[in-house]
Amino acid sequence: MAHLPHLVTDLGLILGAAGVMTLLFKKLKQPLVLGYIIAGLLVGPHIALFPTIIEIENINIWAEIGVIFLLFSLGLEFSFKKLVKVGGASSVMALVEVVVMLVLGYLAGKLMGWSTMDSIFLGGILSISSTTIIIRAFDELGVKSQRFAGLVFGVLIVEDLVAILLMVLLSTVAVSQQFAGTEMLAAVLKLAFFLIVWFLAGIFLIPTFLKKASKLMNDETLLIVSIALCLLMVILAAQVGFSPALGAFIMGSILAETTKAEKIEHLVASVKDLFGAIFFVSVGILIDPAMIVTYAGPIAIITVVTLVGKFLSITGGGLIAGQGLKTSIQSGMSVSQIGEFSFIIATLGLTLNVTSDFLYPVAVAVSAITTFTTPYMIRMAEPLHRSVEAILPARWISKLNEYSSGAQTIGTTSDWKLVLRSYVLNLVIYTVIIIAIVLLSARYLNPFISENVMNGNLGDMITSAITLILMAPFLWALAVHHTQKEAQGRIWANRNYRSLIIVLEFARIGIAILFVVFLLHQFFSVQVAILIGLVITVLMAIFSKRIQSFYIRIENRFMSNLNAREINEAAKLHHTLTPWDVHLTSFEVSAWSVAVGKSLVELQVREKFGVNVAVIERGDRTLMAPTRHERILPGDKVYIFGTDEQLEAFKEFIESEAVPATDGAYDKEEIKLQGLVVSADSVLLHKSIRESGVREKTKGLIVGIEKNGERILNPDSELVFEEGDLLWIVGSPWRIKQLEATKHKEHIN
Repeated sequence: MAHLPHLVTDLGLILGAAGVMTLLFKKLKQPLVLGYIIAGLLVGPHIALFPTIIEIENINIWAEIGVIFLLFSLGLEFSFKKLVKVGGASSVMALVEVVVMLVLGYLAGKLMGWSTMDSIFLGGILSISSTTIIIRAFDELGVKSQRFAGLVFGVLIVEDLVAILLMVLLSTVAVSQQFAGTEMLAAVLKLAFFLIVWFLAGIFLIPTFLKKASKLMNDETLLIVSIALCLLMVILAAQVGFSPALGAFIMGSILAETTKAEKIEHLVASVKDLFGAIFFVSVGILIDPAMIVTYAGPIAIITVVTLVGKFLSITGGGLIAGQGLKTSIQSGMSVSQIGEFSFIIATLGLTLNVTSDFLYPVAVAVSAITTFTTPYMIRMAEPLHRSVEAILPARWISKLNEYSSGAQTIGTTSDWKLVLRSYVLNLVIYTVIIIAIVLLSARYLNPFISENVMNGNLGDMITSAITLILMAPFLWALAVHHTQKEAQGRIWANRNYRSLIIVLEFARIGIAILFVVFLLHQFFSVQVAILIGLVITVLMAIFSKRIQSFYIRIENRFMSNLNAREINEAAKLHHTLTPWDVHLTSFEVSAWSVAVGKSLVELQVREKFGVNVAVIERGDRTLMAPTRHERILPGDKVYIFGTDEQLEAFKEFIESEAVPATDGAYDKEEIKLQGLVVSADSVLLHKSIRESGVREKTKGLIVGIEKNGERILNPDSELVFEEGDLLWIVGSPWRIKQLEATKHKEHIN
């Protein structure tokens, strides 16, 4: 008998158990994540009722691959542009929640007598909500089109980025075993530096590469290239000291800005589902049921802390951000659970050997309980809001409404704010780019030139020259380029502020010169570096126009790549007019919708539901402000503007199916290519195709005729049938036979 590797046996056992639990949990309408965890528990070493995994080390490797693809997929859904468009409200709510849950988790751990490291990791585990579970609950309850759902999606986007930061900070704390302020600041700055470098380089290079290679790419090639880019970034992240999961997330977020993002997300979904299932099963394998029983008390306490703490923190954050009482309560009741990032943080603690064995199963148990409670919490939001509103004094409600209205007013931005923001943004971006170029030059370019081209001072000079050429466009942009010329011009018109503008300009030029000296100091003494730096500054001033032209081309390429993908899902933008409580959301029109084939004037959506149709997306076309005569077609995506109540009523209408007519006009009929011979007594004899009414009688089309041994394809509608003609008709077979059986009246008589 051939030997079968344990890896194959274990993998078969895992996927078999996962498959059975998937079917069971689908039937029970419960989250599949819980099914996978229970499957792992059943095939794990702690339950002898079923066959057991033999080599857990190999499964851990598969699970690590699962984490990589899970984070890659989350990155594809993340997008830095979405983060920018999230808005202040979601950011405030997310940051308040994270800070509150970090503190509550830490205090809960210390009060239960846990170690400092266990308590810190507990805070991290509790601070991140589950994107997967929330999206699934929103789908099932049909609340994705409501206003609070948009805020929750924004909170989840911010939490994804915070989770990445937490992983870096917790790793730093775990290694140093203390809250070292300097080390944590260095870790944050290092993360920020590499995030900016990877994002800028990725957006500049990857969309261009995909565009150039698009003609060579089918689904298979695009999948392979996407996974290759993901794993290359994983390797790069590991090389610079970050977790592989971070690299996968960053590459996903870069690809999310490309025109291929949705296609890649679709292609990678199956790979992510496979390895994601293995990861969650491996989570279950590590659970010891006896430990859950032992720690039932802490599990109950942490569950209450999670449910109450998340609700209060998000609700409080929403009120601070001016989102109104109802929306804040609905948002708070939606995020009261932990999920996939919590497992990853718990796994990180085990991998670094800094947390106790009980923390992992405790986190899984809390996740399972809060996953079950999530749909019920969302359903309870409105009754809870009514109860709270009834309890609160009318004066408080009035003050909250006034604050909510005031928080949403559009403020003006001063010219100084615009100018200073552009100065800071330019300084950060170009500083990061220039430092990255210098470090790459010193680490890779100079050794290469010294070994293969020229050694000694001459080699250093060649390295410096090449590096300066690469730096030149960004040095020019740092020293001279203005993104807010109009605002700066208005400030310059006021003589009192001219001296400040001059100081800022000289400061920019000085920083650019310092960067040149910084580069040259890598290879020469300080005096020589300063002297050469001044000479180079003069040369850059002479060739300023050429450098400017080159920089403008770089900037245009970057902005073109960044904005290449149109944001189609306007529902995620959730344009809101407070205090009217109206927003924009979208609905897909199914082939069986009652609206199909009808014009907007026939549907009377404004009169019946009080909503407006703002946009219709039809394939690659976008119909802005459609006219009243525009018809709704299957597959259309309609963007509707209205309140939550109006949109809910419209949703019920658009998703209702047309009732089939009594004559069976909507019944599905068999379609075949069938022949019909024109006989001497046929009703078709001596009639043209147009006169015969074949199309109407058979619901079909004459595609060919055999006449006198001649075959006529797609015959003219004026062609006359003769006895013996063989007609080829594409249509309903029974209707064609019915026509063939119909005889001419004179023959019947």
